[in-house]
Amino acid sequence: MNLGTRVVNGKIMRRGYTTGSCAAAAAKAAALMLFMGKMPESVEIEVPEGTVLRLAVLDRQVSGEGVSCAVRKDAGDDPDVTDGLCVRVEAFETAGGISIEGGSGVGIATKPGLAVEVGQAAINPGPRELIKREVEKVLPPGKGVRLVVSIPGGERVAARTFNPRLGIVGGLSILGTTGIVEPMSSEAWQESVRLEMKVLAAEGKKNIILVFGNYGENFIQRELGLKKNVIKMSNFVGFALWEAAGIGFEKALLVGELGKLVKVAAGIFNTHSKVADARMETMAAYAGAFGADQETIRTILKMNTTGGALELLEEKGITGLAAEIVKQAGERARCHVGDKMQVGTVLFSNTKGLLAVDEWGSRIIKELGDEG
Repeated sequence: MNLGTRVVNGKIMRRGYTTGSCAAAAAKAAALMLFMGKMPESVEIEVPEGTVLRLAVLDRQVSGEGVSCAVRKDAGDDPDVTDGLCVRVEAFETAGGISIEGGSGVGIATKPGLAVEVGQAAINPGPRELIKREVEKVLPPGKGVRLVVSIPGGERVAARTFNPRLGIVGGLSILGTTGIVEPMSSEAWQESVRLEMKVLAAEGKKNIILVFGNYGENFIQRELGLKKNVIKMSNFVGFALWEAAGIGFEKALLVGELGKLVKVAAGIFNTHSKVADARMETMAAYAGAFGADQETIRTILKMNTTGGALELLEEKGITGLAAEIVKQAGERARCHVGDKMQVGTVLFSNTKGLLAVDEWGSRIIKELGDEG
């Protein structure tokens, strides 16, 4: 089904539909098979966003006392690891009501703080409500149905998602607030970050470590011996800081490479290069403040990397920039969250290791180390 397009970074990209929409369509088709003897080739569902989807129904089967069918996930042009997987629903008649269970390939929640309770299948409240609403439209009066949702191959694919970090084991989650997948959506990443934070908060954690990605996580494990309470925030520094403060964390350790933290030091809280890229301009400004001559400043403005600029300055005997950048980044971050949370900052290089830590960063590192 064509859901239209949106323009992302100047490129026309196709929308898709969520695993929640797939589950609702498969459940509705299974109910039609079970109670009306129909073998639908497609079904219509109305997603929370308000759009009516017509989705193809695959692999319709009747076996024993139940029936089953599947709907294939189409994420549009979003780089979603679940794209192309089938969401299968088995349906069995019961005395009354609609019950929804997770089958193979659907994860189980093992930590508090998620949208579902510990021990429940990772089928979020929004998709559960959508499934019930669509099945109720075709359920005969006085009849009930037990629905088992599965995702063949889901356990293998789940290893490439946030689920293991969130405490969802054994498979994928059935997700979808609106029912529609917006291509290249930052909202999906941000929601994963928010959920991961809530899991840590539910475990009673008061301190948190924010890294941009794998490099930062590897650095703190290797150089600082810290392995817990780590959140990969991608480029969304401002969002991550604000969410951490709102959830109730008392202290955050912000860890980043020079190319990222120099942006934060300049007050940039979305560090994606297509949003804001003033790395070299900021480095040039700091160089001038520390006594670099005009020729050196002009050279820095033409350079491609902050690391290269820092090496150039060190060759000229100009030091202290790393400490000043980490200090300014920390002050900017603390200003961003006000008095809601203390923030410490760590600056590192993949080639040189630890470059600088501000005063709050040293304190938080010690506290995190004492926690084990």
